[in-house]
Amino acid sequence: MTMFNEARMGRLGDLTAATDLVDDVAASVMRNQGALINLVRLKQADDYTYLHSVAVCAMMIALARQLGLPDQEVRDCGMAGLLHDLGKVAIPPEILNKPGKLTDEEFQQVKRHPVAGFEALAGWQDVPDIARDVCLHHHERYDGKGYPHGLKGEQISQHARMGAVCDVYDAITSNRPYKEGWCPADSLRRMAEWTKEGHFDPVLFAAFVKCMGIYPVGTLLRLKSSRLGVVVDNSKSLLKPIVKVFFSAKSMGYIPPVEVDLSIPGSTEAIVAREEASAWGFGDTSHYWANM
Repeated sequence: MTMFNEARMGRLGDLTAATDLVDDVAASVMRNQGALINLVRLKQADDYTYLHSVAVCAMMIALARQLGLPDQEVRDCGMAGLLHDLGKVAIPPEILNKPGKLTDEEFQQVKRHPVAGFEALAGWQDVPDIARDVCLHHHERYDGKGYPHGLKGEQISQHARMGAVCDVYDAITSNRPYKEGWCPADSLRRMAEWTKEGHFDPVLFAAFVKCMGIYPVGTLLRLKSSRLGVVVDNSKSLLKPIVKVFFSAKSMGYIPPVEVDLSIPGSTEAIVAREEASAWGFGDTSHYWANM
């Protein structure tokens, strides 16, 4: 937080604390894939840019590991995720948090943040080249319709293409003043559609889906038995995760929480549909999976 506040005041930052944070996030992801989801989803509306950056840091590390990149490159990807939105400190908060639609002039100010961040990092010592590149190019699109330079396909570095996927996923799953976040599974479905339209590198998006799971941790599901539950582990199977059921749609009442492993051979349980917690009046369901 100090690093972001220093940048906001126009002062150069000390990367020591940031490096320690990246190391901690990397260690957490390596110990437990569920830690990634905890970082991504346990966020507050306040200090969004900072928390968004920590989440993208975690996802960049996980995606880099999924791709089999060398350890130092994985670490540099984490630093890139942490610093990718640094340029947003130059955007007035009333624009960043505006509840309504941005004017053309306001949107142009927002679109300047990659360059602003890149210029800020130019004066920082020991910043990996990967971090500078991702900061500048994480809003480029695979079809060439992004910004600030309209790069296309392989003109965009692999790291920046990774950053684009991680940045968008966290943004659309987050609650903001102007919109409610989408559920993880629905977010991946929509991103798959955008990939077909040319937004993301299809190979890297496929790796990201494998990394996060078809049904990410925290997704609310309705099972064949008419029980509802949240995904608590998808490491064994992308299509058949472990679900903690806690509600019966038949009796319309809560039941004692119990884990159901859908990947067990011969299981008669199956996923019927994804559900929205708000539609069932559940509110926050994170306590069912946050401590897994």
